[in-house]
Amino acid sequence: MKDSDILILSEDGESTSDASARKKVLLLGRQLGLATEREYRPANASVAERAKHRADKLSSQYQTNVETIFSLAISYTPSDVTGVELDPDWSHQFFMMAEQIHNRKMQDLWARILSSEIVNPGNFSLRTLAILKQLTHREAQILEKALGMAAKVNNEQRLKLISGYRLSGGIGQYFRKITSVNLGLSQFGLPYSSILTLVDAGIIHSSEFETGLLNNKTPIQFAVQGIQMKLTPKSGNLLFSYYRLTPIGDELAQLVLPKPDQEYLKALQLLFAKDFKIE
Repeated sequence: MKDSDILILSEDGESTSDASARKKVLLLGRQLGLATEREYRPANASVAERAKHRADKLSSQYQTNVETIFSLAISYTPSDVTGVELDPDWSHQFFMMAEQIHNRKMQDLWARILSSEIVNPGNFSLRTLAILKQLTHREAQILEKALGMAAKVNNEQRLKLISGYRLSGGIGQYFRKITSVNLGLSQFGLPYSSILTLVDAGIIHSSEFETGLLNNKTPIQFAVQGIQMKLTPKSGNLLFSYYRLTPIGDELAQLVLPKPDQEYLKALQLLFAKDFKIE
């Protein structure tokens, strides 16, 4: 970087929404220790001095991140239950990763993990933390959206992201042009590209799964976003297709509080009405 560029950073270090692309690049110099701060003048400092200044800024930011997460964790941890000692290796790795979490909403997730582990340890593996560390805020929003559309079927604890259902066998299939019914997740803000994002992140398995044939004499307890439905298949030849969370996805699901989507719930009921009795 030229001295003239360093001087530009010194003159105006504040970001504006309508700033030019070049200026926004220059503003990143704050993170590199290339902006004037108090007695520090990057244009007059050596490369070694600028490197030290950058390291000091980074260290301070990491400390701020950890303190923010710790403070939030205190607010989430109850005082009327007995806590446990964290595994020292888990604790060390947790804070090593947590210090690099800058986004406020992501810090909130990390705080809730810490609180949860102190109350009930063993729910979040180091592998899950490593995945979570790589998640951007946008990816976390996609996960939140997916979990808001996921269902619990009967007494299963693992969530299923139902993508549709199909008629498999039976004389009824010969009287229907289309035997597969697709839910169309994209129309509710979860396009296939978002599914692939979660697959790449290790949160959802790459392949769709199918249930076994559903018993038309046994109602299915179906819960989405806390809303309970009882579905009774009108035929004994129906099965669900769905995406399944990985073990890491199941762990992360404990942290996310999805927002209710009434339009999705209405569409789900309309979709099922043809082949299921809904109560």
